[in-house]
Amino acid sequence: MSPIILMYPSIFSLHFQFVHARPESMGSRRGRPQQHYPPPPPPAAAAEGPRPGRPFPQPQGGRGAPSPQPRDDAAAGTGRGRAARGAGRGAARGAGPSSAPATWPLGRLAPDLRQAMEEPSPPAPAGPSEPRPPQTAQPVPVPATAEAPIPASSKAIRFPVRPGKGSAGTRCLVKANHFIAHLPDKDLHHYDVSITPEVTSRVVNRAVINELVNLHRAAYLGGRLPAYDGRKSLYTAGPLPFASKEFQITLLDDDNGSGSASQRRQRNFKVVIKFAARADLHRLGMFLAGRHAEAPQEALQVLDIVLRELPSARYAPFGRSFFSPDLGRRQPLGDGLESWRGFYQSIRPTQMGLSLNIDMSATAFIEPLPVIDYAAQLLRSDIHSRPLSDAERVKIKKALRGVKVEVTHRGNMRRKYRISGLTTQATRELTFPVDEGGTVKSVVQYFQEIYGFAIQHTYLPCLQVGNQQRPNYLPMEVCKIVEGQRYSKRLNQNQIRALLDETCQYPRDRERDITQMVKHNAYQEDPYAKEFGIKISDRLASVDARILPAPRLKYNETGREKDCLPRVGQWNMMNKKMVNGGKVRSWMCVNFARNVPDKLARDFCHQLAQMCQDSGMDFALESVLPPMSARPDQVERALKARYHEAMNILGPQRRELDLLIGILPDNNGSLYGDLKRVCEIDLGIVSQCCCTKQVFKLNKQIYANIALKINVKVGGRNTVLVDALSRRIPLVTDRPTIIFGADVTHPHPGEDSSPSIAAVVASQDWPEVTRYAGLVSAQAHRQELIEDLYKVRQDPQKGPVSSGMIRELLISFKKSTGEKPQRIIFYRDGVSEGQFYQVLLFELNAIRKACASLEANYQPQVTFIVVQKRHHTRLFAHNHNDKNSMDRSGNILPGTVVDTKICHPTEFDFYLCSHAGIKGTSRPAHYHVLWDENNFTADGLQTLTNNLCYTYARCTRSVSIVPPAYYAHLAAFRARFYMEPESSDSGSMASGPGGRGPQSGSSASRGTRAPGGAAVKPLPALKDNVKNVMFYC
Repeated sequence: MSPIILMYPSIFSLHFQFVHARPESMGSRRGRPQQHYPPPPPPAAAAEGPRPGRPFPQPQGGRGAPSPQPRDDAAAGTGRGRAARGAGRGAARGAGPSSAPATWPLGRLAPDLRQAMEEPSPPAPAGPSEPRPPQTAQPVPVPATAEAPIPASSKAIRFPVRPGKGSAGTRCLVKANHFIAHLPDKDLHHYDVSITPEVTSRVVNRAVINELVNLHRAAYLGGRLPAYDGRKSLYTAGPLPFASKEFQITLLDDDNGSGSASQRRQRNFKVVIKFAARADLHRLGMFLAGRHAEAPQEALQVLDIVLRELPSARYAPFGRSFFSPDLGRRQPLGDGLESWRGFYQSIRPTQMGLSLNIDMSATAFIEPLPVIDYAAQLLRSDIHSRPLSDAERVKIKKALRGVKVEVTHRGNMRRKYRISGLTTQATRELTFPVDEGGTVKSVVQYFQEIYGFAIQHTYLPCLQVGNQQRPNYLPMEVCKIVEGQRYSKRLNQNQIRALLDETCQYPRDRERDITQMVKHNAYQEDPYAKEFGIKISDRLASVDARILPAPRLKYNETGREKDCLPRVGQWNMMNKKMVNGGKVRSWMCVNFARNVPDKLARDFCHQLAQMCQDSGMDFALESVLPPMSARPDQVERALKARYHEAMNILGPQRRELDLLIGILPDNNGSLYGDLKRVCEIDLGIVSQCCCTKQVFKLNKQIYANIALKINVKVGGRNTVLVDALSRRIPLVTDRPTIIFGADVTHPHPGEDSSPSIAAVVASQDWPEVTRYAGLVSAQAHRQELIEDLYKVRQDPQKGPVSSGMIRELLISFKKSTGEKPQRIIFYRDGVSEGQFYQVLLFELNAIRKACASLEANYQPQVTFIVVQKRHHTRLFAHNHNDKNSMDRSGNILPGTVVDTKICHPTEFDFYLCSHAGIKGTSRPAHYHVLWDENNFTADGLQTLTNNLCYTYARCTRSVSIVPPAYYAHLAAFRARFYMEPESSDSGSMASGPGGRGPQSGSSASRGTRAPGGAAVKPLPALKDNVKNVMFYC
């Protein structure tokens, strides 16, 4: 694909010609801002590695001969297992000899190391965090010209063990929504289940097995109560009295809704149950005790299935959550939707043994309304007395496709159907053949003659519940939506807001509801839990935690306050000036809000300009042109016309337009995205959008927050860490270090052919690590692996040419700082636990290849950390009456970190709540280290991560996830605006043959394949004027 570079425009032609000194002048908007604070003293000589400013490190004694160009390998980039790493660490601490070498390959996996890597790792030390000996990295030959296949095996890699527990910060006690689950001592058996004829519905499969158990439990199942996964697996606590057995089961189909057994259709099934294996709980116990490296997933899956059996029968299951109108009141969400309350449940391996993670949940369901009433709500219009327009019919068709309805015109016989479409003709125009002789009858006539039902709304279309070859029509007025159907498509903003309001709970209330839900579920009375010997505690786990101190922040020396110490995750800009103010010499405003008069727009812009100037920016108080009002439906025409007017004034002076201020309605639909696309793709200017409510408030705090965004968009910096300037951040400020953030955003449900967007950002200043460049790229639909991290394309003249996001960002770092990175810290967002191995194998391999393509033997030490926010662990204050242990919202204090009890039994992970709560219950971020060559201590990585959360550019608050990951999400979200206006009505982003046009600044080499085999369209190129700034903030 063709990534768009977001900062430092000329890096594509830049070669790695290294210099020994930093550039002296970095004061322009397109370079590094001028430093106004005193430069830090030079660091002491490093104990290891080359000095900053030297060329890429060449092989030293003991590291082998120079490597040739990288070679592709199926397992490239996987070359270190936990055994190898653990052995090296253990030897340094006086451990016994180990067969694992102290070094490992980084580009591919050497065959002689595979066995060593698969050996079990030693348990994590239980003592406090302590420094580890440095690990050396040995580059491995991997040709840069080879394409990088996705490695299929995860056996060659082990995640890092925990380097002890952290000790920094103030100790405290918190509660977590984890409930201890006592490990059963039962002998678990796994059986394969085959149901013929095969059905795809888990509901039907469960009905078949439930009937089998009811009929044959005593006679043929030895009295066992099995747990069933709804598909192919059945589990028992002990053996069944047979190895294989066939059963004949008959179900009475209740789709017609009749209470009479004589009128219900019978369905016959053949069920074969065959012994498959025993589930080894001994290995699970060894894993929980830290004496086994890998979690026995099958044993965990069995326990999870057992605890899901009863809730699956009682409630509507979706994923790991269960919903029911009996678990809380329904709340209307608008447009025919309502919210149902429920709970999330998952069995987790932790340091305290097995725990059951329980959390409150809510989701959207379709209201069980008559179809005509649902359509009226969806259209927000009465349709009982008028026909539908074509646009209305299409909207209803999209909303109802796949929805199950029941008929209401046959008394108690409420047969159910699934909607496949909507007819284009009105009901009064529809006819169908009734016999082979060609006799035709109208739908209106048929319903009158057969059911005695007179259709009233004959001008409305019919629901199509058949197919094109065998159509089956149902008038809308005889159908009602079946209850319990989850809405899986995209919610609108009003629905999202209503759902968030429904799920938003104060911590005290959420903890109470979780505790009540555990009591309501009565796990001690669950027949399946009893059968398998599982016992669940009814008390939340008490967990040891620590509160990390906030970092001191540096501001400009010209302000009254030159630095500050945040309090409870917050501070403000009073008496402070940005550490590096950007320049805005020429700007203009376009007003798209009809209720904002021109005078108010002028006053707002003047006040904003004054605030930018007072905050330390070089900001002109007068705009190039007075604010202009424009229609929201003519955004492109208005922006281009106004831009050309401004350039007619600025052009003769050889000046550029630095900033556009856009005033938008509060509910602006696609206007925001259209404005950003036109400014950044067509015109090449950065923009700042302001909503109407901000304009009317005329609030200084609002002006100050907007000024922060403008400053970084034009190349400035708002604040930096004092410890960064004084070189007191371990493993960051002693040697040139680049920090990456990466994320992939996927299309909304229902957009089956839209591509996913990958974004990677990287710090461009050192040692401050505050300014981030970024790249974005479109890739295959719902592809989580970032495909454009490293690419090789064939140039007709030059041959193989290396490119990709990592490579370009490394070059950009060198251009900006005058240094080459000697360490890489990579924060990866959006990865689920099931994807850990695959993502690490593929993306670490790409990082290795990108580095090797820049200079022979260049392999900086990498730490790869996954950031997770979509989990269900919540932390609560141990005493809700102790005001000193909570913030104003009742949440735990910012900086609270947990690496005990609820964390992984052996691996390096932790929960960090780095932000103060605003509304509802705070969700801590979960950080899991998948690779660590920099040998971070627990305190070192936790403190670095927490401190970085105070450097987020858009506000004077610490944020919930580390800023590089946050910026990557923003960049990916912004890039979707560039492509959606070009999509067709069906949402397809695929192009036909020859669809890939040239793109300036592209580092892609081949098209990513979308569903159906067509190439995903590349993202349009950004203009040079916006590539070098954090315009996505």
